[in-house]
This record gives sequence, structure tokens and C-alpha cells, in this order.
Amino acid sequence: MRLVPRSDRGRLLLAIGATAAILLPIGWFWQASLVPDTYDIAEMGYADYGGGPRSGHGHGHGQAVADLVADPDLTADVRVTLTARRDGDRYTVNGTTPGPTIRAVQGDLVEVTLENDNVKDGTTLHWHGVEVPNAMDGVAGVTQDAVGPGESYVYRFVAEQPGTYWYHSHQVSHEQVREGLLGALVIEPRGGLPEEKEALAVLHRYRSDSTVNGERETQTVAASPGELVRVRVINTDNALVPVWVTGAGFRVLAVDGRDLNGPGEVRDKTVVVTAGGRVDLGVVVPEGGARVDFGGDAALVLGEDPGGGETPDQPESFLDLLSYGEPADPGFDPSAPDRRFDYSIGRRIGFLDGKPGRWWTVNGHLFPDVPMFMVEEGDVVVFRIENHSGETHPMHLHGHHALVLSRDGQKASGSPWWVDSLEVGTNQEFEIAFLADNPGIWMDHCHNLPHASEGLTAHVMYAGIESSFEIGGDDDNHPE
Repeated sequence: MRLVPRSDRGRLLLAIGATAAILLPIGWFWQASLVPDTYDIAEMGYADYGGGPRSGHGHGHGQAVADLVADPDLTADVRVTLTARRDGDRYTVNGTTPGPTIRAVQGDLVEVTLENDNVKDGTTLHWHGVEVPNAMDGVAGVTQDAVGPGESYVYRFVAEQPGTYWYHSHQVSHEQVREGLLGALVIEPRGGLPEEKEALAVLHRYRSDSTVNGERETQTVAASPGELVRVRVINTDNALVPVWVTGAGFRVLAVDGRDLNGPGEVRDKTVVVTAGGRVDLGVVVPEGGARVDFGGDAALVLGEDPGGGETPDQPESFLDLLSYGEPADPGFDPSAPDRRFDYSIGRRIGFLDGKPGRWWTVNGHLFPDVPMFMVEEGDVVVFRIENHSGETHPMHLHGHHALVLSRDGQKASGSPWWVDSLEVGTNQEFEIAFLADNPGIWMDHCHNLPHASEGLTAHVMYAGIESSFEIGGDDDNHPE
């Protein structure tokens, strides 16, 4: 028998100890990162009360998410059936992508029946930017179960706020939205709009194809000189989109479905539209026409093409919505909020559900150990959102619109700028505020949807709300 010298045994034990010192923490972090096959989102992560009172949440504390619906006695004014289908390498709604545009008038009860023809992973419809009752929000595992093949689901909500919105799947959304399961929703104000004409521009990139209303080619809108055209721009992509007008000035009439106050005429500037966001542009068509470009091959021509068919250069200067328009009373006072939250976006090496990589963090934490932002109905809430992750992020809050208070310490000085989708650039910091007036469990995530699937997601949760659904489970709910 060969004996190991004492010095070699010491080195061996030292090597074993060093290896254990490395592997044991890695094993612990790996184990801690694992997400259960089935879990209640209201029981994940940790509660952040933002300096306000600690209130009950989760199971057995009050009203169930499934009960947060529109008045069941209301008769539908708009009825639509939408059939989701996988067609080759795309998803379609009623056989097209984008799907049919839904139109309603402010105050209408909208009833949409979603039928899943053959989408094997199941699907849902989220009403992006519309402040629906929580049970109608369309988030698989949070506000409903995914609708399986051969199944259907009925959404009912009152179209209370006029504006430009869109709908899309919120089940395996990073795949289903990218491949076309989406469409536009337009809510007109009571009494109609003063504009004589409307043009819709649904922007979407199908892999390498940048399209407007599903087409790669430039489209012409019949318009006469002197006509005012409202161009409703909807960015359904994962990245921001530049928009500019050639041949005419324009006004930004609305952002994310909210009218701006006193918008002035803009010339030779680019408007940036956040992923998931919308802008309404008002263009008075001049002699010679006007053209609206979106940074790709396709464009909208209003009347004649002032560029003769050539793509014009994008203006180098950008419109700053922080100072655009005229100040007005936002309807609530954000100067003394009931709760203040930080939403600090970072990135670090670690494990996400057992997979190693560089993952997004929220307040330094990797998913699922992310905050639940706890509020009570009636609270005035202020968020400080900062991004030091090295990439830009379009942040989307469900169920609410937030007022932009400042950017990088500079206070907003123009029209009240309301958003449901906000581009937070690298090393940028925003303060936003909202009134907690829509009880439920609401996602607050990055709308670069692959980022959300990589852990950049959290949620706002109201006191007294009880979960009704679970992520995973028999219905295989996977919202991101």
C-alpha cells in the first residue's frame, strides 16, 4: 500500500476545501433560483410597502381577482369574436396579422370572445393601455388561465377612456406577439373627433420584415390639401421606433391614449415611440402632400408624396415630451405621495430558474426574488425608475396611466405627459406618479418581451385582493 505524504494530503484537503467553498455557494444560488412548476404570483418575491402601511395580501384577505369584472347586467354595445390560430411561422387573428381593428365609442361596453383554434401553448388577449377591470387584463396565471386549443374566453369592459390602444397575447408573449398575435383598438370620444380623416399605422417587425399595417410597402391615404389627418401610430415591436413627417408640420395630439394640452406645431423633428407605446399625430395636408416615416421601408403618404417616392432623411433633432405643450392640472397631487418605490434595473451574473447567465435584476434581486409593490386603493404612488443595466428598457405598467414628473432630475414643464409605456434609457432616471384607483394584481414589466421572459418583471398589488390563478399548473400558464 502506497502512503500519501503528509504534505500531499494537506494540499489535497486544501484543494477539496477550496472546491467546496466554490461549489457549495454556487449550488445554493442554483437551488434558490429554481421556480416551482406551479406558483401564486402573490406569494413570490418580497413585499415592498413603499413607506406606507403594511396591509394584507394573497390568499384569504378579501376580493378575488376573478370577481373584478364589469357590471354583468350591462348589455354589450360592441361584440367581436377573434379567432387565434397558428398559420405556418406566424400567428393570426381571424386569418390576418395584425388582426382586425376593434372600434368602440367612449362609454361602450365592449365584449370580445377569444377562440383558440390551434395555438398549442394556449393564448390570451391583453388590452394594452386600457384600464380594464383586473379579471379582464388577459395575463395568463395572474388574471385568467390560458385559453387552450378548442376553448374560448369572453372579455367584457367599458371603454371609458378614448384613445389609441392595442391588444396582444400575454401567454408566452415573447413568441406569440413577435409572430403576430396582435391588433389595434381605437376608442373614439363621445360626439366624435373634429378631424376629417384618420390613418392607422400599426408598426410591427416580423423577424427581418419591418411593416406598417402588415405591409412592407408604402401606403397612400387619400387626403386633400387642407384636410386634418389624425395618424394613430402603434408600436408593437420590442424596440423604440422613430417617427417623422416630411412636407408638413405636425402636432402630437396624444401619447398612450391621453390627449396632450396645447400641443404646438413641430417641424423637422423626430418623435420616438416606446415599444408598446402609441402617439397620435395631427397633420394638416399641404399642397404637395405629406409623408410619415417610421425608420423602415414602409411609410404612410397623405395625399401626394413630397419626396417623390424616395425615403427622406430622418431629422437629427428629437421632440422632448418633457417640455412639449402647455401645463395643466393633472387631477391629483403627487407632491406628497402615500408611497414611494424604487424600481432599479440592473444586470448581473447568476442563475434564473437554474440556468446560468447574465440576467436582469430589480432592486438588485434576480427573479423570482423580486418586489411586490404593495398599495391601497386611493394611494398616490410615486416610482423612481432608474436603469444601470447597459441596455434601454420600455417599462409597461398594466391597469394604470402614470404621470411623468421628471427625467434625470429635470422636472416636467410641458403638458401633463401620461404614459403606460415609458422608454428608460441607459443610465436614465425617471420619477412617475399614479393614483391607485383600479384594484387588482397588475404586471409592471419590460415590454421588450424577451427581457420580461429573462426576469425583468415585477407587479403592483392592492391590499385586500386575493389571487385566483397560478402560473404553471395544469393550464401551463406562462405570461411572458
